[in-house]
Amino acid sequence: MYTQAMSVGPQDQAAKLQTAEEQQRNEAFEARIDAGDFIEAKDWMPEHYRKTLVRQISQHAHSEIVGMLPEGNWITRAPTLKRKAILLAKVQDEGGHGLYLYSAAETLGTSRDQMLDALHNGKAKYSSIFNYPTLTWADIGVIGWLVDGAAIMNQVPLCRCSYGPYARAMIRICREESFHQRQGYESLLVMMREGTAAQKAMVQDAVNRWWWPSLMMFGPADKDSPNSEQSMRWGIKRLTNDELRQKFVDATVPQAELLGVTLPDPDLKWNAQREQHDFGAIDWDEFWRVVGGNGPCNTERLATRVKAWEEGAWVRDAALAHANKRATAAQAA
Repeated sequence: MYTQAMSVGPQDQAAKLQTAEEQQRNEAFEARIDAGDFIEAKDWMPEHYRKTLVRQISQHAHSEIVGMLPEGNWITRAPTLKRKAILLAKVQDEGGHGLYLYSAAETLGTSRDQMLDALHNGKAKYSSIFNYPTLTWADIGVIGWLVDGAAIMNQVPLCRCSYGPYARAMIRICREESFHQRQGYESLLVMMREGTAAQKAMVQDAVNRWWWPSLMMFGPADKDSPNSEQSMRWGIKRLTNDELRQKFVDATVPQAELLGVTLPDPDLKWNAQREQHDFGAIDWDEFWRVVGGNGPCNTERLATRVKAWEEGAWVRDAALAHANKRATAAQAA
């Protein structure tokens, strides 16, 4: 569902001193990147490339799993059976996306337990957007429209990521995300065209609260994202944070007009010279505060994930015991 600012946090620096053999391997690797080849799990790669991918893919996976929580909160309170079925399918998709991505990260030599341990102890990040509360049913539609829309804008270029297992996982994820965005927008469209005045006001309130956090999903401004340049050089990223954010704003403005809502930015206007929209300044203090663990729901989200992990230990133990039993029986046969 959601990638964001994957260069946020402490970064490992590429080794500056290389042996002749390492330099030769690195040059061959760079040549493959320049040729547009996919790098596969068994191929040689620089350690910094591998660590960058582990960090990005695992954080992406964490975001999918944590992203189930704010929407899952509304499954039992969906207004109709149709909306409940759609939301159930969506939350299930997010769980599947997390599994695809954890599997892709495992091809780089890390384990599922290592990644989840990093999440649970606070060392690993996930998208800051999920540290905001879902206060009304309209929030679910706005998440589908804005949050999933921002995710798609972020993720479609990842289908051309230089690391093959990640790129292939993203193809299916992006197809499913397009469904999520459409269902969110359709839900809002029904409320805005057929709803009461109170329901329309509820939609506008949700847009007001989610607009700026959605823009923050693309990560810090390019000038404050020093590691993006290397990620783009390696083909891990294809567009910069600011380029993706601009594309999202330009795509979303006409959708908001059709929907009949106002985006909460008095500085938002079309710039004929640039042929793009100008928009107001983002509150980066809020962004870094939430990324740093001090958002409205950071503590709650992490505690819920840890609780689910601990309470699910018996399921993992039982599955492992069953697998061992089958393996023993197969060896004896």
